[in-house]
Amino acid sequence: MPPWRFRSGDLACAMVIAVATATAASVVVAAGAADGEAEFDYRKLSGIIIPGFASTQLRAWSVLDCPYSPFDFNPLDSVWLDSTKLFSAVNCWLKCMLLDPYNQTDHPECKSRPDSGLSAITELDPGYITGPLSSIWKEWVKWCVDFGIEANAIIAVPYDWRLPPSMLEERDLYFHKLKLTFEIALKLRGGPSLVFAHSMGNNVFRYFLEWLKLEIAPKHYIQWLDKHIHAYFAVGAPLLGSTESVRATLSGTTSGLPITEGTARLMFNSFAASLWLLPFSKYCKADNVYWKHFFEGKAHINRQQCDEMEYSSDNSGWPTTLVSIEVPTVRGTDAYPSIMDITEDITSNMECGKPTLLSFSAREVSDGTLFKTMLDYDPQSKALIHQLEKYYQGDPVLNPLTPWERPPIKNVFCIYGIDTKTEVGYYFAPSGKPYPDNWIITDVIYEFERSLLSRSGHSFSGKPNNSSGDGTVSYNSLSWCKQWLGPKVNITRTPQVFYFLPAVIVLNVQTEGLGCQYPCFGYSNCCDYFLVVYHSVNFPFLVSPSCSFCRQNMMGLIYKQE
Repeated sequence: MPPWRFRSGDLACAMVIAVATATAASVVVAAGAADGEAEFDYRKLSGIIIPGFASTQLRAWSVLDCPYSPFDFNPLDSVWLDSTKLFSAVNCWLKCMLLDPYNQTDHPECKSRPDSGLSAITELDPGYITGPLSSIWKEWVKWCVDFGIEANAIIAVPYDWRLPPSMLEERDLYFHKLKLTFEIALKLRGGPSLVFAHSMGNNVFRYFLEWLKLEIAPKHYIQWLDKHIHAYFAVGAPLLGSTESVRATLSGTTSGLPITEGTARLMFNSFAASLWLLPFSKYCKADNVYWKHFFEGKAHINRQQCDEMEYSSDNSGWPTTLVSIEVPTVRGTDAYPSIMDITEDITSNMECGKPTLLSFSAREVSDGTLFKTMLDYDPQSKALIHQLEKYYQGDPVLNPLTPWERPPIKNVFCIYGIDTKTEVGYYFAPSGKPYPDNWIITDVIYEFERSLLSRSGHSFSGKPNNSSGDGTVSYNSLSWCKQWLGPKVNITRTPQVFYFLPAVIVLNVQTEGLGCQYPCFGYSNCCDYFLVVYHSVNFPFLVSPSCSFCRQNMMGLIYKQE
């Protein structure tokens, strides 16, 4: 079954929404008072949900006969995620899931499209048994109903999470539809919207904001945002990418599905959106993309421009080297190809000795150096380079694999879990098998409790963060939004033991010059505090609090485990 059940924490989604709602309400009142208004009716607000990767149902839009199986695919049949058809006809199911890795078109025999409405994001595989196991936003919506939120106040904007950003607009006009959704919500409710983006949904929203700059007149851009978006809640946002995407790209991640890692890799690599989650350096920015429109010929590639810190520091600002790969002495289409295929090469050219160990930083992953180096060892590298250059470095709107700047929205809330064991680096070696099973993971590096751990126990170099990530995304990526706070920050900590009591005890601390690395201030464990809120002192007119929940993973922030 899907991983969401197993990755969920004990934290109810209501906790996040309670914090979000209470904070939003206070911000609304403060905003109204600042503008000289007697009262701001926050009941006019709408909530717009942008789900994360693999968090939207996909439905078939074809008729596909599945031989040797009692189940076929017909229009509107569930594809992602129908566990019955996945178990009984996996090859047929894959046809409806796979995309062409070069042009992102559907399989010739089957195509799928995202479902619509709240039902598309509440449960991926509805059912008495499978429903709770694949629940995503169901508890969130249920809590909103119990709280008295009206039905037309919560709007889901599902998307095809397999597609890269430019293809979302080219094929589905997704960003045009998203713009209309904000405008309709304003017309319907009479007030602006609160944006709740989860995981990769934050990347989608970031791209939308950049796309909007080119869609409307520059002088109306900020006016449109102020009119239609009151606050943005970034929940579990991979602001600098996620190392798990590298694992899925090179060896495959089943995520609890009853398929092999090789099959999972084959499917994952057909989605160009998979590169949207690649980790990248915090020291590198893209070229200015606007000037290229004045030149004719081939589209300009948005190369990264890195400052001196990228080359003087280690690991591109990440805790350790992201990827280390053993490459074989003899090159070929497969890593360590069969002895029968290269007998002459073995006798004449092969040298004795250990394979070469190559290491790659976050910058070398996101700029394509990793995949270009692997061209001689992995047949999928060519397609990955094509996706990277066409859909990311060559994107006319934005190179998404560059550090975020603060969105030009007055109220921005960054919410994420911390202090969970999180993968931050991998060691790969050839398996001797053909693609897609040609790489195996020989070691994994984790961050946990302000230290770096190795699965094998071997030593390695690195610089651990003061906290660890949420189990999926590392702490440095989740907490990048703290850079938006400025050098002077107010820190409020809510003790774990008092969280459920009426009177909440808080600790106020003020610090300067620490960037994203805030210490525990004398406490042996930062998780003595359940909720930590960081608020800017330098820019009080811009609300940008960063809220971290202790011992909570990405899905635990929006889903309550029974």
